[in-house]
Amino acid sequence: MSRDHLKENNMLVLQLDIEDAALQTNDKHSPNNNINKVDAKGDNFVFGLADSGLVREKGKKAQVYVEGDELTAAPYMKAMVLFSFASHLTVALTGASSLLFSYGPLLGLLSTMLITAVTWAAADLGSGIFHWSVDNYGNGRTPVLGNIIAAFQGHHTAPWTIVEREFCNNVHKLCIPFGPILPLSTLILHAPPGVQLASSVFCFLEVMSQELHKFSHMTKKECPPIVNFLMDKGIVLGRIGHSRHHAVPFSGNYCIVSGFNNDWVDRVGLFRWMELKVYKIFGVESNSWKLDENLKDMVMEGKFREANRKGVA
Repeated sequence: MSRDHLKENNMLVLQLDIEDAALQTNDKHSPNNNINKVDAKGDNFVFGLADSGLVREKGKKAQVYVEGDELTAAPYMKAMVLFSFASHLTVALTGASSLLFSYGPLLGLLSTMLITAVTWAAADLGSGIFHWSVDNYGNGRTPVLGNIIAAFQGHHTAPWTIVEREFCNNVHKLCIPFGPILPLSTLILHAPPGVQLASSVFCFLEVMSQELHKFSHMTKKECPPIVNFLMDKGIVLGRIGHSRHHAVPFSGNYCIVSGFNNDWVDRVGLFRWMELKVYKIFGVESNSWKLDENLKDMVMEGKFREANRKGVA
């Protein structure tokens, strides 16, 4: 067996071990529950708790917990994605062409590349903030974002399901917050070309983040060569980095466009600080706190960095 294959196998075993360890509590405490009857949209439901009633089957098996969920792409999903991507492309080309016209070919191209690069980094951070919020707050009955919340939180119990989802099925939910509304608004309101370009690239990457997330759960053989190349270069989310997110209490490595921001965000304890602010303002505990009381105690004491080192180790 080649060195690359050995490395790939070791990475896959590591990811499986982390995810199995993260879910062993469920395996021990709820072996007889009927998975299909769990109310994943319940007001008090928290994926990962011992009494959640969810059991992840061993191996790479697709499981769905929300009634009506499916793995194939329905026509309305394809329409949502097509319209969103068409809007993103239209606004991006409008902004980029305006930059080229205003600043000339060379400066305009450099401006376009710089804006795209900065937006790539911002979109990665944005994906982390969004991922953190839907992992930790709300449930399937939350208005507008309920299905997204159920999908993200349910992913912790059935991490391999995402691999079986067709492209439009996988990304269409993110077209609700990151579809055509923001980019088209910048066009209608005659925002500066740079803003038009940045908003469209940002929203496109946020929608695509779920597919990049999907690739991180696939082996090299399962991914297109271009994806493996981009992973190796750190341009899109890698496998090992994301596998660390799947350890209880699911408290770090939230950024899923490229993972570029994960190290510094987790190192300074940004999300722990945000959780404390949410608790003080709204009195709502994060799901990470519910899964780890020690994490909550450290955050309440203001030990954000120490709590995060514990939570993402």
